[in-house]
Amino acid sequence: MISRTTWLVVLSAALMCVIQAGGCSSKRKPLVPLTLTDAGISREAVALTEQGARAYQEKQFGEAKKYFAEAMAAAPGSGQAHYNYALALNALGEAAAARHHFLEAANLAPGDKVIWDSPALAPYGDPDTRKQMKGRPYGTERPTFGGMSR
Repeated sequence: MISRTTWLVVLSAALMCVIQAGGCSSKRKPLVPLTLTDAGISREAVALTEQGARAYQEKQFGEAKKYFAEAMAAAPGSGQAHYNYALALNALGEAAAARHHFLEAANLAPGDKVIWDSPALAPYGDPDTRKQMKGRPYGTERPTFGGMSR
């Protein structure tokens, strides 16, 4: 027979899974191109982005890359344009170029939660963090009491 304490622990763990967004599953949101929302974006850049988004959703990544590159050229200061271009590059397997444009998108749109929280940006992270974490993040010496030598 299960004790009351064990039953409460199991029940609370199950309840926590249900409360979490998406339950216990770790489904990722699909990567979708963003619309250009920055002020002063030309109609041409918006139209090119829409064409690129249609091509991307139809899995015609080469064509999407072309449209997104043209949109990025028309709106070089747009984080969304760089993000969309990086999505197409990523889908084509051009990881190094995609990384550059994902980070550029994050730099150009510092308050854009969609870009910053995107699962596409997560593998690239902060380039400075990776350099710092190469070694062990903690000391390799055994601890001593009060910092005294052994």
